Amino acid sequence: MDGKVIKGIAGFYYVSVAESGIYECRAKGIFRKLGKKPLVGDNVRIEVLDEEKKEGNLIEILDRSSEMHRPAAANVDQALIIFALKMPDPNFLVLDRFLISMQVRGIPAAICINKDDTADADMRQEIRERYADAGCPLFFISVKEGRETDQVKEFLAGKTTILAGPSGVGKSSFTNYLLGKNYMETGEISRKLKRGKNTTRHTEIVPLGNQTFLMDTPGFSLIDTEQIKKEELDWYFQEFRPYIGRCRFQGCAHIQEPDCAVKHAVENQQISGGRYENYRYLYEELKDNEKRRY
Repeated sequence: MDGKVIKGIAGFYYVSVAESGIYECRAKGIFRKLGKKPLVGDNVRIEVLDEEKKEGNLIEILDRSSEMHRPAAANVDQALIIFALKMPDPNFLVLDRFLISMQVRGIPAAICINKDDTADADMRQEIRERYADAGCPLFFISVKEGRETDQVKEFLAGKTTILAGPSGVGKSSFTNYLLGKNYMETGEISRKLKRGKNTTRHTEIVPLGNQTFLMDTPGFSLIDTEQIKKEELDWYFQEFRPYIGRCRFQGCAHIQEPDCAVKHAVENQQISGGRYENYRYLYEELKDNEKRRY
């Protein structure tokens, strides 16, 4: 029987099997001998020991299409980065860090702006202009009012999507909205674990049906800009790419050099000035990090 690992805790792996439910499984000892550990998101094969109690053994880890570290997860197809239009106000530097972090991991990302019911038209337009050419879909929704969510549902369909974003923007509310219930209080796995909603949570996949999964990673705030070199940063700003190589100097940092194609594009409003300022900030940060290392 094949399924997907949706949670791993205390040596148990909880495997969701389509149309059968969630099985509590132990991993066979062979995995330890091979130095291979099941990850949340793994597609696996199990043998059922007790159908009534939904207990089994995890006997095989199927091929992975991708693998992540920090948080440890497998078979992630894409990311949905959720921010709020207000309360809290969007921090664009943090948002850009998330976008870069996903690119470093090789994960396509979309931006989802929640709390669109606050109707801040100026902020909405600023975000549209800032990320118009950033190479990622942009959604504005209101979970509170259930508004403009159909396009996001289409984006999620048939994929395993990792949720990211700061606290307070509505990630849990969004998940509960899609499920039509509070999954932490009424979810099948929570009942099996007998854990309350305030217990420390681990990476968990929420099945939405039709091979559609949300990967909830509480505390997922690691920004992997430290994994790249400052000379590589411009490539992670996708709207810069048409201008890279067209500067006067080879290896232009787009900071103080004359005849810089990127800076000209900013001046001509072909690149968002706000995005460019965040690029400058992150470039200097990477530069300082390199000095401290050496």
